[in-house]
Amino acid sequence: MRAYVTANRADDDAGLVGERLVARGYRLTTLHREDHGAWPDIADADLVLALGSDWSVYWDHVAAPVEAEVALLRKAHERGVPVFGICFGSQLLATALGGQVSRAPAPDVEIGWVDVVARPGAPAVVGGRWFQWHYDRWTLPLGAELLASTPGANQAFLLGRTFATQYHPEVTPAVVGRWAGLADHDELRHAGIDPPAFVDETAQRLDEVTVRTGALVDWFCEAVAGR
Repeated sequence: MRAYVTANRADDDAGLVGERLVARGYRLTTLHREDHGAWPDIADADLVLALGSDWSVYWDHVAAPVEAEVALLRKAHERGVPVFGICFGSQLLATALGGQVSRAPAPDVEIGWVDVVARPGAPAVVGGRWFQWHYDRWTLPLGAELLASTPGANQAFLLGRTFATQYHPEVTPAVVGRWAGLADHDELRHAGIDPPAFVDETAQRLDEVTVRTGALVDWFCEAVAGR
């Protein structure tokens, strides 16, 4: 089975989600956003995974790759190809399917390990303590089911065979360490945030999160993708 992964060139590690998909028999092919003009036709896709980014969907200087990916995700959704969007990927999906993305007010910016609450009737696997690193948030596309939230943002939605999470189930210590290295530490310290502490906590949580991410991917593949 072929899974296409959309990602930025400098941050294309699908982490625990990618590992679980591979364990379930998927072959991952990465499409870098910066190379959108050279993307192949993905008619053979069995699944699309859209990863996070340090971009915002409304930035003018990345309008071309954002428009290309929005079109790709919309086409995959309309064809019934299972789609899983993470953080920026969820914001792209919200945009593609009729929702809106905007900057979160400062009190609602979520960086670090945050408790996510599954909505009544939603699968329990979508809730729990998940890693977050986002400044933007999305509104629910028309017809989508909100599965999880926090006081500051919608966290997961389902629409047909498309599933999106604002949180990052894929993170490993290496992934979080790379993000911490790229971050504006002065800005984060001003907000009382200590990125190195995230790496330590991620390492401490790795065994537990590996199990929970595996359960989340299994639910997506079996209940949403039907594979």
